[in-house]
Amino acid sequence: MAIIPLRAWYVPHYEPLRSLVQRPHDLRLAKNSLLKSALRADFLDESAAVQDSEWFQRYLSGEGVEFYVEGSGSYAIANIDLISHEIYFTKIDMLSSLEPTIFFSHQVQQPQSSLFIHEALTAAIAQLNGKSRLPLTLVLAPRATGAPLKLKGSAMTQLRQSLLFVADVGCVVQDLPSPQVCVEVGYALQCKRAEQILLVAPTAEPGEGFPFDVPPSQRLTARSSPELQQQMPGAIARSLERFHLFHSSASVPS
Repeated sequence: MAIIPLRAWYVPHYEPLRSLVQRPHDLRLAKNSLLKSALRADFLDESAAVQDSEWFQRYLSGEGVEFYVEGSGSYAIANIDLISHEIYFTKIDMLSSLEPTIFFSHQVQQPQSSLFIHEALTAAIAQLNGKSRLPLTLVLAPRATGAPLKLKGSAMTQLRQSLLFVADVGCVVQDLPSPQVCVEVGYALQCKRAEQILLVAPTAEPGEGFPFDVPPSQRLTARSSPELQQQMPGAIARSLERFHLFHSSASVPS
């Protein structure tokens, strides 16, 4: 039976899938078995080349080593045998499926509130992009008048694929945020990690204006645009820390 090699790319840090697969692959595999949460394969490269690779040295030092295997997704190396050429992977969350975007859920009932959050986000992204490996872009939630939100629509796909979700949870009626914002926050709570969600209540008193369960580190309050612009770069940088976007030599705002 002919062996059909699978290409695998070493992922030392977050990189969008579309750019990851454009560079040369780092390993060739012959799949032996595929389970829901694991993959067993033979590597087809020379043992000497594998032993000299950066990723193998990281594996020996006890670090987590991630690979994207074409057609299968993202995996971490669990065990490798240079003699038998066998390698075992465990399934992990596929960070490469995310886009380097920040999704902003704004409200239209009190547009001035979302306007100064938008200004703070725009200024923060411009500042952080000078320190980032990948340029961040801002995506605004669509707000078509009278159109219902669709969980399977393109807007929710953009939300799900963003690195960071930011929402204006300022109250608009009866101490509640905008209905559209509430739906999008609820969806974000289901599909994103807590540190990928940042809620902003522009005029809330401390401890108020946050009807959603997120850590205090993922909440911002500010009574003025300058105050929010001062806080926003540091809040974004902390939220995106796991993606290692910012150069270590760069000074990221606190």
